[in-house]
Amino acid sequence: MTEVRPRAATAVTRQRRAGGSVAHMAVWPIVGMLVTIAAWWLSTDVFALIHPAVLPPPGEVLDAFTEKPSLLFEGLLETTLETAIGFLISAAAGIVLGLVLSASRTIERMFSPLLVGVNAIPKVTIAPLLVFAFGWGQQPILIMVFLLCFFPIVLATTAGLNAAPSELVELAKSLHASRWQTFRKVRMPAALPQIFVGLKVAMPLAAIGAVIGEFQAGAGRGLGTQIIQFGGQGDSATAWVAILFIGLMSIVLYYALVLVEYLALPWVRETTSAR
Repeated sequence: MTEVRPRAATAVTRQRRAGGSVAHMAVWPIVGMLVTIAAWWLSTDVFALIHPAVLPPPGEVLDAFTEKPSLLFEGLLETTLETAIGFLISAAAGIVLGLVLSASRTIERMFSPLLVGVNAIPKVTIAPLLVFAFGWGQQPILIMVFLLCFFPIVLATTAGLNAAPSELVELAKSLHASRWQTFRKVRMPAALPQIFVGLKVAMPLAAIGAVIGEFQAGAGRGLGTQIIQFGGQGDSATAWVAILFIGLMSIVLYYALVLVEYLALPWVRETTSAR
């Protein structure tokens, strides 16, 4: 009985902490959003510190949204699909290349400088060439998303696989585990937290890549195209609705990835200080 009570107390404590953390996760973002909106209202509507052509008051932005909701939601859907598809393609290719680089020191030394060089090239300079090569539409947009997301995922995958605990690798060898068994049971599970770090870094970059691609090659109704269209017409309020939609889309996609990590890696919370 003396052993059961401390365990029960520990379980109750964990539940309370989990409930408290969920409450904090729900409350503090709302508080931050309210503070931001209040500062926005004060600086644009009350004190007029910012020109309305640059940042309209919240009321004007809300009116612009109510005037064109279907068009804006259509743009949100298109940009979200481009962001998600491009991110998934880059995640698959980046993880595979990370596996290849971590499997051979020679290959890593051959191609790592090339990857760094490609990543250092400003992607905006490539966008016109993509339009010339692939024409208007989604293909150059997806390539732009891929180019922005690819490097962080490759780097995180390679670093995670190379950082597998050496004592566990040696233990697997002493148990006569094959190379595949060592990879599946030791190296890959140890690398997954680092891989998710790369994925979370890449997710906002995917939204940036989709918008850059739409600026250059968007022939549809994506949010980037709408920003160019309405901003060029002097309708800054509607352009800001599209900008806010991009931010909202990025937040939702990022925390969807965080949820996947939370569900896929339960042992990380038990073995580390992660909460």
